[in-house]
Amino acid sequence: MAARQLDDKKSHRKPKSRSRPVNPIAAAIQSWIPAALPPLESGDQDLRNESLINSAPKRFTIYEPLALLPTGSFTSEAWTSILRTCDEAACNSLWQSILQEISKAGQGVVTHLAVNEGIPLHKDGEDNENVRRSPSGLRMLFGDFGSWEGVGENPTKSDFENAFWVRTKQNGIFQTWAPRWTMFSRGNVKEKARVLGFKRPMAKGRENQKEDNSWAVDLYAGIGYFVFSYAALGMRVLCWEINPWSVEGLRRGALANKWSVKVIEGDDLLLPVEQLLAGGERIIVFLESNEKAQGRIGEIQETGLARNIEHVNCGFLPTSEPVWKSAWEVTKLAPEAWLHLHENVGVGDIESRRGSIQGAFETWAVSGASSRTPKVEHVEQVKTFAPGVWHCVFDVRITGGSISNNGT
Repeated sequence: MAARQLDDKKSHRKPKSRSRPVNPIAAAIQSWIPAALPPLESGDQDLRNESLINSAPKRFTIYEPLALLPTGSFTSEAWTSILRTCDEAACNSLWQSILQEISKAGQGVVTHLAVNEGIPLHKDGEDNENVRRSPSGLRMLFGDFGSWEGVGENPTKSDFENAFWVRTKQNGIFQTWAPRWTMFSRGNVKEKARVLGFKRPMAKGRENQKEDNSWAVDLYAGIGYFVFSYAALGMRVLCWEINPWSVEGLRRGALANKWSVKVIEGDDLLLPVEQLLAGGERIIVFLESNEKAQGRIGEIQETGLARNIEHVNCGFLPTSEPVWKSAWEVTKLAPEAWLHLHENVGVGDIESRRGSIQGAFETWAVSGASSRTPKVEHVEQVKTFAPGVWHCVFDVRITGGSISNNGT
């Protein structure tokens, strides 16, 4: 009986109330308004405050030590009119308050604040393509992001040392970049994971070897988005990238992940390939146009190196088609290879594009009298790029190549 009475008492207890945590940005604004803005008549003040809080960003992404706000943050009519009347000190107090609240939320200590804006396809006019994908639209709100002054197309070691660098960890792999100079695509995380889970082919006769001397090639290396996934699979990686800021980010990221890396640039590009690859580094980066990749890989393969290229990544949007023929050619010695072709495709055109890609590779196989067989095995829909447009990866599997010298 006593036990039942105890249960009854428990059943009548009121559940503990759980207050919903206040969004750190909203908390910062709530404390900033009375400290920075002049009071208004009661009704007007409540409406103003409510409008500011409701139109403020709710989300943020941390790339330590940077807090990045979504596109369009603080551009509503309510905010533009208020910020226009605030002096620099008042604005800075708002940004600092936001940084403090985000840091207190325990997701990482942040000291810099910026708004993410779209990467322009062109710069200095419609005819000048932004091939380096420089984030010129980044809206920096607080913190020292480094100076533009005196930094040209060929940054120096001093420019790199004085720049602001951030990093994040995805799939257990660090990536590093300078947000003022280099883009970062957060949405590629699933595709990176897919690469990490890719079944590695093994050349016949090498099943019991601890080191199977397999290679990957990335023709649009960037800061190492997919380079690092291949490195994590145990392959050596040959990379091409034309943006020196991306190359420096790749170098720093490789070292953070404890992979040996070598950047080949300037006069070193003229050295014999045997000398360039003699160090045995896991990642070799050529700071030059990928137009030179096929010829350079051919020279490397003539020395007996990089003959077993298992994966070639072609990760450029809106299309990586200019390098597909090169990707086909550099894998000719591998018994099995995979090409990963990135492209933006209309949702209704994915299957027809798959067919046209299959046809192109079959044509190259026939015209080159090749014994190899290409097949578009899979189409991965990575993420939406625009309404009705998908960022797709077409996986082309190539079989029937031949390899010698153990693929080293």
